[in-house]
Amino acid sequence: MERHDRAPVDRALDLPTPVASFHASPPLRGGEAIRLAEAAAHHARVKRLAVGDTVRLTDGRGHVAFGEIDELSRDRLSVALRPMILAITPPPPIHLCVPVGDRDRMLWLAEKAAELGVASWQPVHFRRSSSVSPRGEGEAFMRKVEARMIGALEQSAGDWLPRILPAVSLGELASDDESNRQRVLLDQSGDPLLAVARQTGAQEPVLLFGPEGGIDDDERESLRRAGWRAARLADTTLRFETAGLAAVAVMRAVQLLGDL
Repeated sequence: MERHDRAPVDRALDLPTPVASFHASPPLRGGEAIRLAEAAAHHARVKRLAVGDTVRLTDGRGHVAFGEIDELSRDRLSVALRPMILAITPPPPIHLCVPVGDRDRMLWLAEKAAELGVASWQPVHFRRSSSVSPRGEGEAFMRKVEARMIGALEQSAGDWLPRILPAVSLGELASDDESNRQRVLLDQSGDPLLAVARQTGAQEPVLLFGPEGGIDDDERESLRRAGWRAARLADTTLRFETAGLAAVAVMRAVQLLGDL
């Protein structure tokens, strides 16, 4: 196995530019043929791929392989992998604590979180989460979240799928002490997020924001006592999916500039 940064590895291997990227369940074994899920076959047909086309496969855990399509039918896609499997360095971690809220908004945010390469996704139950309907919770919904993330990973040619963690209550989250993490609560009372991001240092940022209707005062106070630092994105009230996407983008931009 060979290690690479995220730079275009197809050029490093002197391969034709892949015409598509697919997710494959681990492990990836170089030199073998691998059959992908029926959804991948549908995707390949929509993109008008053909036998012999070069494609890129990732297991979502930083392992990448290249190969050629050797079979494509209505419900079957098989790829003959080249011998080398690459290990891609993960991006600097950003952890996302997402309020349990409207399920469609949560699914939209899940796609964007995968595109921006967040390290983990954890749903959080706030008091006002219980008044949202239909809300995103339960095992079936989490499978939808994973499917949306996989689709986004394929579209963006990403290498790392966010880890989906079990849902927790706000009390459980507040009592969790991660000394190596900078815990940030998106709230209009805080300092500008960009300034907070530049002060994170070597700590891994964890971003938390409330559901529709916001955070109750006692919830905000319990988080403050637990060490969560308030930071604001704008002077207006943002929808939770907007806040989450914007916050991850700010953090990722600062990381890419090397300020963290």
